[in-house]
Amino acid sequence: MDEFAVATGLTGTAPPRRYLWTDAFAVCNFLGMYRESGEDNDLDLALQLVDQVHHILGRHRQDDSRQGWISGLAEEEGERHPTRGGLRIGKEFPERRTHESFEARVEWDRDGQYFHYLTQWMHALHRVGQEMGQPVFHQWAVELAQTAHARFTWSDSPGGPQRLVWKMSIDLGRVLVPSMGQHDSLDALLAYLELRPGTILDSEICEARALCADAQWETDDALGIGALLTGISRLAHMITRYRTPEAALMARLVAAARVSLDAYTHADALAARVESRLAFRELGLAIGLHAIDRVEPSPMLGEGVNEAIEALSYHRPLSSRIDAFWSAPAHRQSHSWTAHRDINSVMLATSLLPGGYLGS
Repeated sequence: MDEFAVATGLTGTAPPRRYLWTDAFAVCNFLGMYRESGEDNDLDLALQLVDQVHHILGRHRQDDSRQGWISGLAEEEGERHPTRGGLRIGKEFPERRTHESFEARVEWDRDGQYFHYLTQWMHALHRVGQEMGQPVFHQWAVELAQTAHARFTWSDSPGGPQRLVWKMSIDLGRVLVPSMGQHDSLDALLAYLELRPGTILDSEICEARALCADAQWETDDALGIGALLTGISRLAHMITRYRTPEAALMARLVAAARVSLDAYTHADALAARVESRLAFRELGLAIGLHAIDRVEPSPMLGEGVNEAIEALSYHRPLSSRIDAFWSAPAHRQSHSWTAHRDINSVMLATSLLPGGYLGS
């Protein structure tokens, strides 16, 4: 994490280089380090990173003719509400212009806003608010949730079925990729439930529940499986701590995770050569397996769920295998690691010290 801070301009003299997904995990890592060490410097780095993200990804790019907050708010108002316009991804190239045709390979490297990145930042702000006991972080997360849900929720016809589109323009005025991510509806519901005090976000939660109703979450992708497992852990915490009425959803998630893990282990993807592996995707799975370890059995989780979660724990050795593989210096010299060094490094740190991301 120290190397990441220097390389991305959080500390040292390098110009800041912010990327929303990576930075969301990094904020949580610094919080976890603070909880372990008690050193104020770790907490300072978490807060400094939040500030950098808001002032870089919450504002237009330097190569954009537009200036200021992407929300369109005046300077002082934007300082008070830095997430009200969403947050840019932080991709290398500018977003696709209205006259440019869609090319899938090129689009991957273009800026814009991703819904599932925004939900990660909601979680990061939630974790900072928990650690700091300051309501402003919760306020920023809620404002981000309200904006993201309103602008990413889409229907092809009035009154037609809704979906969450994959990618929007920086100003949230144009759909750049209209398809819905497989787990976006789940990301939405978990983020909103985590943030809700009283009746706030009730309409967003209702719509996210409807989107989840017919969702299919089974996957053989390591990162996607990790998201399912982490989601189970977060939902279990909300059910047992706050009596969130989501036992039916929990049963569906556990069933999907079990099918997915069985398919993944049968394919033996971890036996592939290092150059054909993506560390951050595998580390997402390891983080999810660490999360499952934190689920305490409870009758509130629903009939048969405790036993099913215990069955998921059968795959626990995969997390140690993944952590050990990517902790080996030789494997971190491979092109597959160095091509994604920032996100790989941060997610390895998360897997080795998951408490900051997963919370208490």
